Amino acid sequence: FVTVKSPALGRRADLTLFAPRQARGQCGLPLVLLLHGVYGSHWAWAFQGGAHHTLQALVDRGAVPPMLLAMPSDGLWGDGSGYVPHADADFERWIVDEVPAAARQRRPELDDTSPLALIGLSMGGFAALRLAARYPQRWCAAAGHSSITEAAQLDALIEESRAGWSLASEADSVLGAVDAALSAGAALPPLYLDCGLDDPLLSANRDLHAALRDRGVVHAWREYPGGHDWPYWQTHLADSLTFVANAIGARAETCA
Repeated sequence: FVTVKSPALGRRADLTLFAPRQARGQCGLPLVLLLHGVYGSHWAWAFQGGAHHTLQALVDRGAVPPMLLAMPSDGLWGDGSGYVPHADADFERWIVDEVPAAARQRRPELDDTSPLALIGLSMGGFAALRLAARYPQRWCAAAGHSSITEAAQLDALIEESRAGWSLASEADSVLGAVDAALSAGAALPPLYLDCGLDDPLLSANRDLHAALRDRGVVHAWREYPGGHDWPYWQTHLADSLTFVANAIGARAETCA
């Protein structure tokens, strides 16, 4: 459990780190950032989702290689920051730059060569997919569970006004960020999306899947039984961890 002084936020911020037993003595291991949803904090993925148990079990049975988890808070603005730049704090830079740097400082298994990936749920899924498109060279893969697809969908969930949030299209929607990346000729990292059949965000996620398909963006799309809740995310975190591990492995083989 780490507390750091964040220049991007202008205050202290928290993250939880986890390394499986098999990581000890290794270096340059992958780092996966797990991003929580509204009302949560750095403890959510571990204490509500058991993410560290899921990863340890996957590593124990050889389904994924050893990798580390960084589970940051979103910056703790109101009910949820959206992980986007605000007028008075840059919640995007906190995730993209400062969280990986803080993790590298605290864990000897990480260094500047460590591959990075993003996984998020709901508001965190919005961030994972959007930031993968915003900074495609930085991430090996990204996955979103039950993702918010546009910032406006947060209005029904948060008490505060979004008046100070960035209005740039690449900050306002996943597809806006994707379109900006494609217009710049960027190659997007592998993307994974899933959503529960009883989730109120299912239609929006289906629309995002269709838009990505129409643009020729290669991605995995899954629909499963379940709703917008921790039992669903606990069940399917293994799917996204396996997806990003395979993407990291494929990238390593290509670069070898």
